[in-house]
Amino acid sequence: MPRRRLRDLSIVQNTTNSEETRRGRGRTLLTDLYNLNSVERVKVTRNSHGQPVGQEARLLAGYLGIIARNANMLPINYESRHIMPDSNKNQALSNIKERFALEVSDAYIKKALGKKWRDHKSILKKEYFKKPISLEQKLQNVPPGMLRYQWEDAVRFWNSKKGEDRERVGTSSRQKQKFTHTAGSRSFACVAQAAEKLKDKKAEYEATASTDSSVNFEDIDNRIINEVLGPEGFHNT
Repeated sequence: MPRRRLRDLSIVQNTTNSEETRRGRGRTLLTDLYNLNSVERVKVTRNSHGQPVGQEARLLAGYLGIIARNANMLPINYESRHIMPDSNKNQALSNIKERFALEVSDAYIKKALGKKWRDHKSILKKEYFKKPISLEQKLQNVPPGMLRYQWEDAVRFWNSKKGEDRERVGTSSRQKQKFTHTAGSRSFACVAQAAEKLKDKKAEYEATASTDSSVNFEDIDNRIINEVLGPEGFHNT
């Protein structure tokens, strides 16, 4: 079995007597999470608002998406996450904690997982239910990886008056929403953390420049952006 590739991530090793943190090497993929030792976890830190930040936060977000698409763990035949049994949500949370050492709260993870679950249902609805075919054909057109009974329940709900009314309310709400809570592949929490680093770095370099007249302040800004965000700056956020 090839050695897993873990780069620039905090890997926590939980033993009976201690907790050790090390940095990994190599590009990190979601599949690498399944190769962690039984005592290893990817450590996810948080900002002052209780939101996950850093590269670990991206990996966590990707894994939440995988869990949200697991029909056995989080069935789609519930109208909302609020009426889904706690046993399902707790099972999902336990699975996540097997691979991540979380500083963020359980409530935050469940809420984020709920959004991923709703997004998953929306995609299934758009790609399979919205097709211009008969109701019977929709019931038979079970998406890959989906359990038939769950799909049939979901289709019948979407086809009902209650389901149609809920869709209209959801569409209206989304149209009124001016901002989203993500910025591309990088969350606003990560962008905010980067902005704080930019301010700190600028103060540091300007303090140095005040005693050196040869320093160009425009060069300072470019150097800070490269150090904190990388050569692409905010364009990849």
